[in-house]
Amino acid sequence: MVVPMRCCKKLSEQLKLQNSLICNGDYFHVRCSAHVLNIIVQEGLRVASDALHKIRESIKYVRGSEARKVAFKECVIQVRGIDTKVGLRMDVVTGWNSTYLMLESAIRYQRAFGCLAIRDRNYVHCPLNDEWKRTEKMCEFLKPSYVMTNLISGSSYPTSNHYFMQVWKIKCLLRKNAKSDDPTIKDMSLNMVNKFSKYWDHYCDILAITAILDPRMKFVAIRFCYSKINPCTCEEKISILKHNIYKLFEEYVKLNSNDSNTSSSQVFPPTQLTSFSNDEPVMDAFDVSF
Repeated sequence: MVVPMRCCKKLSEQLKLQNSLICNGDYFHVRCSAHVLNIIVQEGLRVASDALHKIRESIKYVRGSEARKVAFKECVIQVRGIDTKVGLRMDVVTGWNSTYLMLESAIRYQRAFGCLAIRDRNYVHCPLNDEWKRTEKMCEFLKPSYVMTNLISGSSYPTSNHYFMQVWKIKCLLRKNAKSDDPTIKDMSLNMVNKFSKYWDHYCDILAITAILDPRMKFVAIRFCYSKINPCTCEEKISILKHNIYKLFEEYVKLNSNDSNTSSSQVFPPTQLTSFSNDEPVMDAFDVSF
């Protein structure tokens, strides 16, 4: 990440010299939401590293030879009732979404792994019952984030207007699970909250602006989201956003003006914006019942 950051800094300096940097570079560098989510979830997964290690080693063991694959298939048949449409998946350690898929597939074969542990004395990495239960809770916890990552990583439809709402949902999810009765889920959430706050504070504004430009959301959606996070600071944040949007618009007017009349076009100040009532209809995306 060091080289890209240096490139961004150099490019930013060059654009400043040419007086071509919008809003003095406040929105020049926006971090990839999917990458940020990856960093946050990886932080949380460290809490459950023991169970993760056992499941990863279990899958490696089964895949290690044809004889083990055959023995495992026999165990699957013996315990019955396992849906084998989805096979065992191995993850890429640096990609948490693949870790989620690995855990999801391993849970399906829990009883088969238990059977293999009885048949094969060399298989020593079978998770204990408590570790399987913890894995199931981890999957429930990670599923919404997995769905969100797929949504904001789409390439066949616009995604920038989805970022704020999905990142906000993750924040709500973390706040909810930070109060969980399960100590593992609680610790995972607290670890992720600390990492999340660092990124939320730095790039929340530009994500909110893209959501405001979506005619289905506008300011009423952002006001709703901010009020759920902290009602006391909601109006202050909305006011700052309005100011920044008009500032950004004025910058583009100056850059794209062809004559003095265009460049001096009046822009209504934020105070003249129509106020939105809290009674306005709210879109389905506000549903946070994960």
